[in-house]
Amino acid sequence: MIELEYEVRPPGSDEEWRAFHAIRRKVLYENRGKGERYIENHPDDFKAGNHPLALLHKGVIIGVMRVEVDERSAWLRQVAIREDLQRMGHGRVLLRLAEAFARAEGCDDLRTNAAIEAVGFYEHCGYARDVAASSPPNSVRMWKPLSGE
Repeated sequence: MIELEYEVRPPGSDEEWRAFHAIRRKVLYENRGKGERYIENHPDDFKAGNHPLALLHKGVIIGVMRVEVDERSAWLRQVAIREDLQRMGHGRVLLRLAEAFARAEGCDDLRTNAAIEAVGFYEHCGYARDVAASSPPNSVRMWKPLSGE
């Protein structure tokens, strides 16, 4: 997988925002039986310190996430890879680029409330369970230090 073919950045056009929302809605909401709960243009996407980002591969949006910078920590939210492209290494690239983004924002660690089914993926990518913290239902608090990399 050639990482030069990847880019992570905010959606830059109406078409890119549609692709961004389509991935998030399908993977994180419809596939989990919560399609009616999806809110396009959710206020959290536009709060200060929050960064909705798209993963592009060869110029095409294939993944999405929001990075929320909170002082020296960054939080990953709403992480998804397009359904037909999962289990091909794109998620690992997305995490590496999210980590680079967080480091550039001055963060010391990256955290997320991983869905139960994604815990193994995060562990494989070097994240640890934060057993001292509580998590929302059906998720596990995960974190990874960003220093020393």
